[in-house]
Amino acid sequence: MSEYRYKRVLLKLSGEALMGEGGYGIDPEVTDRLAAQVRELHDDGIEIGVVVGGGNIFRGMAGAAKGMDRAQADYMGMLATVMNALALQDAFERAGCECRVMSAIQMNEVCEPYIRRRAMRHLEKGDIVIFAAGSGNPYFTTDTAAALRACEIDADCLIKATKVNGIYDKDPKENADAVRFDTISHHEVLVRGLQVMDSTAAALCQDNHMPIIVLNIEGDGNIKRALMGEPVGTVVKED
Repeated sequence: MSEYRYKRVLLKLSGEALMGEGGYGIDPEVTDRLAAQVRELHDDGIEIGVVVGGGNIFRGMAGAAKGMDRAQADYMGMLATVMNALALQDAFERAGCECRVMSAIQMNEVCEPYIRRRAMRHLEKGDIVIFAAGSGNPYFTTDTAAALRACEIDADCLIKATKVNGIYDKDPKENADAVRFDTISHHEVLVRGLQVMDSTAAALCQDNHMPIIVLNIEGDGNIKRALMGEPVGTVVKED
């Protein structure tokens, strides 16, 4: 494991990444491919926490935009993340990895309640820990939950796995001349308003000196290469 630059990592997955080519729900082929990547890291001794969004099932902001009470919509989004967490747990366990789901909202029949010291112990034993239900609070995104959990478990870095290969100065889907950053500071991300994570999450990482790596989840072995320090995606770090 000495070749890895980061030994404990918090992996942030969007719910949309689990859809694959579909427009809704969970594609088992996607979760199986992800499980294969995670299994390799797990076998190499990397301690892995995961936060997954729920946008493939329900997005609180979208519900609020259509007239729903924002807090109510956010709670529905949290429940969607639990469904995704259970799907990932199944894929990881079928790949041969011990895995725990810990929820910020208690639902003891399907997962454990989130207790920081217990989560740390699971990681130290080599279990993958999936943190579900965001932070348990409305008005906070799963990006913020990922930043919070990364700091709480004393992770070496936060990896945001998306469908783009890093951070650009403008939307690469709409601007052919968009320029990708290899590295950038937390401060510049906030000042320039770059859509890496929401500002609360970015500020939390800045305040706690938490590096962020933004990469494309669909690349072959991208997560492992990033943890080894290879130039994959964009690294957000202190000046």
